[in-house]
Order: sequence, then structure tokens, then C-alpha cells
Amino acid sequence: MSLMVSISGVRGIVGDSLTPDVVVRYSAAFAEYCKRGKIVVGRDGRVGGKIVGNIVASSLLSMGCDVVALGVVPTPTVQIAVEHIHAAGGISITASHNPIQWNGMKFLSAGGMFLSAEENEHLWAIVKKNAFSYVPWDRIGRLSHDESIIRKHADMVLQLSYLDVGRIKNRKFKVVVDCINASGGVIVPGLLRELGCTVVEMNCDMSGVFARTPEPIPENLGEVCRRVRNERADLGIVVDPDADRLVLITEKGEPFGEEYTVTAVVDFVLSHDRPESSSRRQKVVVNLSTTRAVEDVAKHYGAEVIRTPVGEINVAKKMQEVGAVIGGEGSGGVILPAVHYGRDAIVGIGLILQRLAELGGTLSELKSSLPQYVIAKSKVEVQKRNVDGIFEQLRTRHASDGKLNTGDGLKIDFADSWVHLRKSNTEPIVRVIAEAATIERAEALVGQFTNEILTS
Repeated sequence: MSLMVSISGVRGIVGDSLTPDVVVRYSAAFAEYCKRGKIVVGRDGRVGGKIVGNIVASSLLSMGCDVVALGVVPTPTVQIAVEHIHAAGGISITASHNPIQWNGMKFLSAGGMFLSAEENEHLWAIVKKNAFSYVPWDRIGRLSHDESIIRKHADMVLQLSYLDVGRIKNRKFKVVVDCINASGGVIVPGLLRELGCTVVEMNCDMSGVFARTPEPIPENLGEVCRRVRNERADLGIVVDPDADRLVLITEKGEPFGEEYTVTAVVDFVLSHDRPESSSRRQKVVVNLSTTRAVEDVAKHYGAEVIRTPVGEINVAKKMQEVGAVIGGEGSGGVILPAVHYGRDAIVGIGLILQRLAELGGTLSELKSSLPQYVIAKSKVEVQKRNVDGIFEQLRTRHASDGKLNTGDGLKIDFADSWVHLRKSNTEPIVRVIAEAATIERAEALVGQFTNEILTS
């Protein structure tokens, strides 16, 4: 298995593609990239993370960087820490939703955001050329520890102007929480208890030993769904290992839908953040593969939706550029600039509970109040075929069928549905994503365009 290098950083299997020398090389290059300034380091808690973290910290110290070690914390907490202490950059040691044998490094700029494509190219060039050198013994950096940043992260959510903590407490929610024994295991149950919730913990020991397949998609959430029903809980909350994605389970023990995490939050924020002047439109930013329900909700409030290529940094950069009030990705990634420009499950939890407190109803009732669509997904192996050429053929063939967007592969917006074709950066595949009002129509679109890719 080769090392995966992308806009999301580097990932690999520990001891296979992610070896100590790989960690040293990328860490040292990042120190050079940050001009040997102070760097924040946190990890998601997975097995092997402590070893990787020690190698990262030692490499940075050997480059002359001061290092602030946060221990096991969510990736959004690392982002907040970079901003809070005015660091030159940060590294979150995580492989996100990848299986337990994986680990990796996500690189953060001085603003607490992930590196952009151009910034990554600069970093990769340093790695490729080994364009870094270690400092002598008397210039080695200093290591410090900061365990207070999790408290700051929780406080930033509790102090949001959108939240009425007393109102949430009055609902006395009962919540089943599954943090997959990783970085959310302290902050998520703790925040919920501060919001007056009765918390039923599942997999919150932060041992890094995952109790199930870590990606929080419906097929991996059977146990938490059963637990919500058995406990007669108001909802279930699931986060991925680095706690930047929020997945909800309704009181019926059914997945709320990752796409609807973002949709519900957009609806809530737009309803509370009304512009002072009717001539100023609120702006929402999501990626090209996020549900059309976001646009329907935004239209209700007269807001504008701007779409970007898939990838958190693409969404966050555009939000910053246009002054968006809310945004995110349909994978359950909520981005609220009032806290920071990064996907944050902790922020999403606060906003969802406030929305439920105001609604006075259930999570399933909240879901039914939103525009209803269904997404279907597949992937097509393309090996060494000219994918750009295939996309060009499809673009020409469907030029008059709908609105075309070539910013990230090819997306075709039809009157009642859409399909998005994306080339993988790490595998010889094309991802086919379609959305429609019914699963039959969405799957038909996936089948149609899978066939068109294979026969083009």
C-alpha cells in the first residue's frame, strides 16, 4: 500500500507506507515550510498515534521549532489552538475515518486552516528535495503541553450567540453518544452534560481501539441505532475518530443522514442571522456533492449558495472570501465562522440541540420539515484510461441537458436531480454521485453515467 498524499495531508498504514522515516521527512519539511516557528500538535487517539506523535514532535524540535503538544484532541481543537496561541502552523495526527491500522498527518497554516492546493504543492516540493536541515544542539526547540484548549473549544460553543443554554437544559435531552474510542470521547459527553443532557456513553474511552468500522455511515451504525431505541433516547450522536464530522440518529433509531446535518444547521443559522438590509444576501458555501436541500433552504431565506470543489479547505477558503455565515460538506461537516473556519462536530452538536429546543419536537420531525432528496453513490474503475477525455465527451453529450460545472470533475444539474463525476486523487476510479427525489431515480442516474463512463 502506497502513501496517500492529497489536499487532506498524508495517510498510510503504520509500519507499511507510514514509516518513521516518512513521518520525520514530512514533519521536518513542514517545519521548514513554517519557517521554524511554533507548531501545535494533536492526535486523534488511534493505536500508534502516540508513537507517531513523538516522532513528529522530535522532528519539529530538531528543526528548531517550539512545539505545543495537545495530546488526544479533535482535529477542530487543533485548528482552534493554532489560532489561539498564534502558532506558525499545526499538525493533526489522524487518518480521519480510515481503519485502525492507518494514521496520517493533516497540516494546518497559521490561520488554523488546512493548507490549500498551492500551499500543499510548496510543502511537497520541500519534501521531494529534502530541502531542510536540522539545527545544532543549542538551538533545539522547546516542548510544552497545553491541556486547556479542549476547555476553550467547549466554551466557544457554549458562548455562541445562537445558543440559549437554559432553553436547551430545559429540554433534558437523553442522548446516546458513540465516539468510537477516539478524540471525541471527553469533549462530546462533557459538552452534552453541560447542556443538561443525560448521556449514555458508547465507545468513549479514547483508547484508540475502534469498536467498529470507523466511518460513520449507516451500515456501520447498527449498534448505536439499537441503543437509541432501547434507551428511549431523544437522539444519538456519532462522530468520526477526529471529531470533525457529526452524524445524528433520530429517536426512532434511524440515521438522520449526513447530508441533513448540514442542511438542518444551514436552516437554523439562516433563520437567526437575518441581514440588517434586504439588499444584503446571506451567503452559504457547500461543496458540489452536497445535497440540493441546502439550496432549497437558502432560497426560502433569500440567501445565496456558492459551491466549491470537494474538500474542506476549498469550502473554508471560499467562505472566508465571500463572508459566508455558514457552510460545510454533506459528510456531516459543519463550518461556522463564528467559531473557526473548519469542520467541527462540537459546533454542530450545539446548533442542532438549540434547533431541537426551539422546535419543541423530535429529530425525526425536524428531518421531515426539510426538503427531501436521496443520494446514491458508486465508483467506476478506470485504470489508465484518459478520464479527462471521458469527461469532455460527457460534457459535450450533455451540454444541453442541464447546468454544467467543471470545477471538480463534471457535475450536471438537471431540473429535478443532479449527477457529479469526480476523479479520485489516490485511486484509479471515478466516483459517481447522484441525487433525486427518489432512490429509484438517483440509482438510475448512477447506473446511466456508470455505463457512459465505461463505454466512452
